[in-house]
Formats: sequence, C-alpha cells, structure tokens
Amino acid sequence: MDFTEHSVRSEQVYDGALLDVRRDEVRLPNGETSAREWIKHPGASAVVPVDGEGRVILLRQYRFGPGREFWEVPAGKFDEDGEDALAVARRELAEEAGVAAERWTPLGQTFPAIGYSDETIWLFLAEGLSATDDHADDDEFVEPFRVPFEEAVAMARRGEIEDAKSCVALLLAAAAIDRRTGESG
Repeated sequence: MDFTEHSVRSEQVYDGALLDVRRDEVRLPNGETSAREWIKHPGASAVVPVDGEGRVILLRQYRFGPGREFWEVPAGKFDEDGEDALAVARRELAEEAGVAAERWTPLGQTFPAIGYSDETIWLFLAEGLSATDDHADDDEFVEPFRVPFEEAVAMARRGEIEDAKSCVALLLAAAAIDRRTGESG
C-alpha cells in the first residue's frame, strides 16, 4: 500500500524569520481528505567536535521555548536556500565553539520533529581542531566546555543531554569512531 499523502491545497499561516507555518489540505491514501499543519524549516547542521585529547566540545545554552539551559553540540540553521551542509557545519563550529577542523566525517541526517516539520539536520564528526578568531553572533550566548568524549556519550545515554540532535550526533559519532577503531585494531 502507498502511504503517501498528496497536498491538494496549501496556505501559509505565518511567515517568520525562522519558521514558515503552513496548513495543507491533503488527500489520504484511502481517497479521503484531511488537514495538516506543519512547519517549513530551512534545515541545519550539527557538529561533534573532538579534540586531540579525546574531548568533545559541548555548549551550554539557554533555550527560550522550554525555558532552561541545555547541553548541546554546536549547530546552526542554513541561512539561504541551497547552502551546503558541510559549509554550515564549518561556520557554526567556528562561531559557537571558536575552532576549525581538519577532518570531517559525515554521520548522516536526522529529522527531529517528523510529526509537524520538514526540518533536516545534517550531522558531522569534526577532528583535528584548531582555534579560530570567530565568535558567536551578538544575539547568541553560549558557553563551550570540553568533556571527555566517552563521558559526553554516557551523558546522552543517561538522559543528561536531552537535546535530540546532540544525542543522535554523539551516538552516531561514537559508532563511527568504534568502527574506525575496530578496522585499525
């Protein structure tokens, strides 16, 4: 059975600086129609930066929606249509963590809110870190911390890192590093 829903009519409900809220009438697989409210998102990249001492850079950042601070990996949205995911990852790593990386490993992508958004976050492992002069935007307040990589992964597993993109990125980075270690050992 084909489960695809086809948009019959689409309208923009809200056009914000980040979010484009839509309401679509869709034709369901059984021929009936239904309404779908969803958010069109430009996409983002997230980075697991691991330094030469085996530490990952995590950011402590306040998030307005839930009203509290979270531990996160560096990440940021695409600023324009068609922007390259790796270029966004490089930019955000420099702006938020103040570092650049020599080696990049793509970890895949994740869809953090499939029930109401088309947002895609591209995930990367960054290694061979060096300091840069870049800094966070004037309206962005983050505090970077270096944590042993294994401890950051354990924090994600214990539920101490609650941000979904960060958990997924850390676990995929751990799997990539384990594969690499297994292949060379």
